[in-house]
Amino acid sequence: MTDQFVCFAPSRLEAAALGRGLADGIVRHTGMGRAAARRVDNSVLSDLLDSAEVVAVAGIAGGLNPLVKTGDVVVATEVRGPDGVVGCPSAPMLAAEFRRSGLTVHLGPVDSDHHVVTGRERAIRADLGALCVDMESAALVRRTDEQRPHAVVRVVADVAGARLLQPATVGRLRAALQVLPRLGPGLQAWADATGARQVLYAAPRSFCAGVIRAIDIVNRALETRGAPVYVRKQIVHNRHVVQELESRGAVFVDELDAVPNGALVVFSAHGVSPAVHAEAATRDLQVIDATCPLVSKVHSEVRRFVDRQHTVLFIGHAGHEETVGTMGERPNGTLLVENPTDAATVEVPDPARVSYLVQTTLAMDEVAEVVDVLRQRFPLLQAPASDDICYATTNRQQAVQTVARESELVLVVGSTNSSNSNRLVETAERAGVPAYLIDDAEDIRLDWLAGVRTVGITAGASAPAALVDEVVAALRGLGPVEITERAVTSEHVFFALPKEVRKS
Repeated sequence: MTDQFVCFAPSRLEAAALGRGLADGIVRHTGMGRAAARRVDNSVLSDLLDSAEVVAVAGIAGGLNPLVKTGDVVVATEVRGPDGVVGCPSAPMLAAEFRRSGLTVHLGPVDSDHHVVTGRERAIRADLGALCVDMESAALVRRTDEQRPHAVVRVVADVAGARLLQPATVGRLRAALQVLPRLGPGLQAWADATGARQVLYAAPRSFCAGVIRAIDIVNRALETRGAPVYVRKQIVHNRHVVQELESRGAVFVDELDAVPNGALVVFSAHGVSPAVHAEAATRDLQVIDATCPLVSKVHSEVRRFVDRQHTVLFIGHAGHEETVGTMGERPNGTLLVENPTDAATVEVPDPARVSYLVQTTLAMDEVAEVVDVLRQRFPLLQAPASDDICYATTNRQQAVQTVARESELVLVVGSTNSSNSNRLVETAERAGVPAYLIDDAEDIRLDWLAGVRTVGITAGASAPAALVDEVVAALRGLGPVEITERAVTSEHVFFALPKEVRKS
């Protein structure tokens, strides 16, 4: 936490309202429009702005986007002013903090000028993507260097299309002023989270070869066949990947009955059972199978063991698509074992003919514990010819163990339905470090960061590397960041594409 956090507000009314939500002495009145700009350059306010360690600008603004209503909060991703553009990198975390307090929040550019923006000028700025306009922010943040944390927050009074200086304006100003005190806790949490940090990158992290292959399959199908391309289940378990493919024309469905007869459908990287293949054949669907080759290996092992009259104990998570697809290969000869308790109680027809297989995305430690119990009960237990936990899962778990030993906090980038990402969180937690799963920077809670100076960062095998970059950019908005990578191995695995999308 910094000892010198200053929040600047244009008018005395705005400063008083903000002061009701912040400690004494934090909020300073700047004046409005050109008067504020002159005070910033020529007065005691200038010295205060230069000496402050953390700067926020907050107050009322005029809405430019029709979606932004009176009383809504705009957190600036950048401030556009007469002298250029200033970015606000920590905006996603601050916006999320306000949302958690029940405020309606928009994240995007704020325009700032020294005069009241009206009429056609407002429409032009709206067309360029600005959410609201004020008269002070640019003059204040242009004096802020990249290393000093800064934020701009505005509560909208007048909305897009409304005529200014009308009787209704008074009511809208009153409504906006009532929101300003509610910004205080979020702004304080943001200030408490500021400071210099070291970021430790776990390597390897992010996409594995199977995920790259699956995403490439959908992209190639869209390029060669055109939209729509239907995909059964999520192609990989990541919200951002799915949304990006949807924007290009992919249509994700839960079951094949949502796919028109004869259409093209891609099976996800997690694999499907023979029953799904059979249903696709009866519907004359054009199928491209994006099952990860390492998952296909486990499918083959199930068939081999059960066809030799073995009972297969499949160590996995109930309901996970990989578990459902794998056990569907030989449903009458496969039993699910989720944990050591299951391992201690599962019953098999012939203890001399028992094998185990493993969901590819599980944690190494959790599997070892289950296998130990099974071996005690079934001394003739047979293992797969090679480790079922995929190389990428193993590598990422070993890498996160390495960074956890040096970190005060670990952030794992990945979606909540990603098994391998959840296992990374658990791996870090077993090392005794607080760890959290985040889809992106907006999922980071500012109170996690208060007082924390070393953060470990990794990403699940289904999470794009760009999301890691966005998280680090957001952390830079809280203060200087030094990045160090901790690599446990290098990955050079490549899986060929299926013939249906292979370029000639």
